[in-house]
Amino acid sequence: MTIEVRAVTAEDEHAWRALYNGYRAFYRLPADETAAARTWQWILHGEHSLLGLVATVDGQPVGLANLRWFARPSTATLGLYLDDLYTSPEARAHGIGRALLRRAAEIAAHEGASVVRWITAADNATARRLYDAVADATPWVTYDMSPAAEPPR
Repeated sequence: MTIEVRAVTAEDEHAWRALYNGYRAFYRLPADETAAARTWQWILHGEHSLLGLVATVDGQPVGLANLRWFARPSTATLGLYLDDLYTSPEARAHGIGRALLRRAAEIAAHEGASVVRWITAADNATARRLYDAVADATPWVTYDMSPAAEPPR
């Protein structure tokens, strides 16, 4: 099996949406065609510094990675953030995720980034085995705060 990782093209929309919807379902997010359509447009047009990759086998997309650039003021460098990584269930355990991560690292190196960063669910044991093999887990804890008209007290 030959895995090719490349940037998404307009022709990938149907396959990308199926993968993206699979990603959302995996994380128990409700189906949301508006989110899928908006995210696809952002990726297709490079909005918000987004870059979309697909991994293909025999020309068919079987995995995706959605990445974006971010500034790192503490080091005065750029980083590449991996927002989403997903492999179709039938293609798992064949190196698709590893190939997508390898390509992300190559892009980051080519552009002079200082890190490729991502988060995952603590209970995602299968993915974490791969992540632990290719990257270092950090001691940082992630927080989400809702936007508000007034700052929280």
